Amino acid sequence: MTKAIAINGSPAMEKGNTAMILTPFIQGMEDAGGDVELFHVGRLKIKPCTCGEMYCWYEKPGECCIKDDMQLLYPKLREADILVLATPVYIPLPGGMQNVVNRLCPLIQPFLETREGRTRARFHKDVAIRKIVLVATGGWWEIGNFGTVVRIAEELAEDASVEFAGAVLRPHAFLMKTKGQTTEEGEVVLSAAKRAGYELVQEGQMNEDTLDRVSRPLISQEALRRRYNKAL
Repeated sequence: MTKAIAINGSPAMEKGNTAMILTPFIQGMEDAGGDVELFHVGRLKIKPCTCGEMYCWYEKPGECCIKDDMQLLYPKLREADILVLATPVYIPLPGGMQNVVNRLCPLIQPFLETREGRTRARFHKDVAIRKIVLVATGGWWEIGNFGTVVRIAEELAEDASVEFAGAVLRPHAFLMKTKGQTTEEGEVVLSAAKRAGYELVQEGQMNEDTLDRVSRPLISQEALRRRYNKAL
């Protein structure tokens, strides 16, 4: 059975737009036989990395000197086959999510090598993660607004020598609902998000057509800009 850990970095937790996409995505994974455990950063006490001397690298490789809720996540991350990072686009990440990403360092072996001109490392041998997936939502119109966040996830996967299995991206996510109810077009997006999760577990990869349905425009760029600028 495929085991996955999903970490939702949205401060709005299950009430946010990120959860709106992440929930069917996880359901799709579970429908395909995956075992998914979800954590909300907003309910965890995770401090910034303050071990400037790289304690987890030089002093005690694989151990973090900070005793907070990351100590609950580390053993679960070591057992997971897939790590799902879910986040809204801030500039670039919410603070709590950035802390989580930085605090993944103890999972990485203190041994560097050069691959294709870049310094890279690997997860410790006791870390089962083989795929990293991004689920992200944003308020702006274009997919390009996700570029920095996608690259963070890609770099994390490449630095740890695992597969970046793709990004489930939903721009102008707030338009999926009106008056608290999911729109008809929003339901199409949620169905595609569920399908993407199913494909990830069942087929090992997400179909590009499925990801395109998740990201499909719900409004013209000009109309969205007018919404944002109407107060001026």
